[in-house]
Amino acid sequence: MAVPLARFRPDPFVLSLFAAIVLASLLPPRGIMADVFAWAADAGIVLLFFLHGAKLSREAIVGGVTHWRLHLVILAVTFAFFPVCTILLSTVPGLDENLARGLVFIGAVPSTMQSAVAFTAMAGGNVAGAVCAAAISNMAAVFVTPSLSALMAGGSGGAEISGTAALRIILQLLVPFIVGHMLRPVIGDFVTRHKKAVGLADKGTIVLIVFVAFGASVREGLWQRTGIEELALVIALCLVLLVAVFTAAALAGRYLGFSREDRITIQFAGSKKSLAAGVAFAGVLFPPASVGAVMLPLMIFHQAQMIVSALLAARWAREGVQSD
Repeated sequence: MAVPLARFRPDPFVLSLFAAIVLASLLPPRGIMADVFAWAADAGIVLLFFLHGAKLSREAIVGGVTHWRLHLVILAVTFAFFPVCTILLSTVPGLDENLARGLVFIGAVPSTMQSAVAFTAMAGGNVAGAVCAAAISNMAAVFVTPSLSALMAGGSGGAEISGTAALRIILQLLVPFIVGHMLRPVIGDFVTRHKKAVGLADKGTIVLIVFVAFGASVREGLWQRTGIEELALVIALCLVLLVAVFTAAALAGRYLGFSREDRITIQFAGSKKSLAAGVAFAGVLFPPASVGAVMLPLMIFHQAQMIVSALLAARWAREGVQSD
């Protein structure tokens, strides 16, 4: 089965993110407009986690308990193996301090929801397991990502959980998530019926956050500090990270004796990192002037993981057809 050429094309959402970077680089908001956009971005983060809570079904939470061995392996890849790799890669000479923090930050971000499930389904894996794994990862991230970020980054300008930061995490991330999930019986049908509109709001919020974050970083001299050579280095390190994680996920599934369907789930649910959640967490955890640089490695990794996942999912699907 040939891999469609469309699989290699950048997603329109990803293109809009890079358009936001270009616009923020050329016309970063200043003065009162910077304050207005910053307020809108904060409100967007609240909306983002409210929608995540509203979209998460109670069945996905309960279902996660039934296949604990699968989910432990996926969580270990997402929140243990990933951080070890990113910490090691961040020590490579030649990286700007904030880009190094951004590389480390990838390790603290939870798994994706939609793409992990979509690629698992395409490859013929355990879709229910992928849904549960993604749900567990994103629920755990509300507590794990801030703690892991502070533990790994530390230092001046890094992710720190002071009293103020902890309050922001609770008010902007945890409370909206819980409220959204509690209101699911009331708004769940509305969210499902207007899935496309909710998705557009979700993505539009992320684009706004990226624009605000990069605008603040550009005002602080982001592109004066980041050259072509350094950008190429970040891309290379993200590709090394991809190879390491996909290989580790494949080996874990094989040597721990999982079924073919579960090995596919480990491959795609364990190797993904959520750009949506990462952008929201970065906006809360890092100083505004450094958020743009911190997010850049995650954005590069996100696009690379989509391309590699498309190739692997097509291969899994082809092998499944041949074995029937």
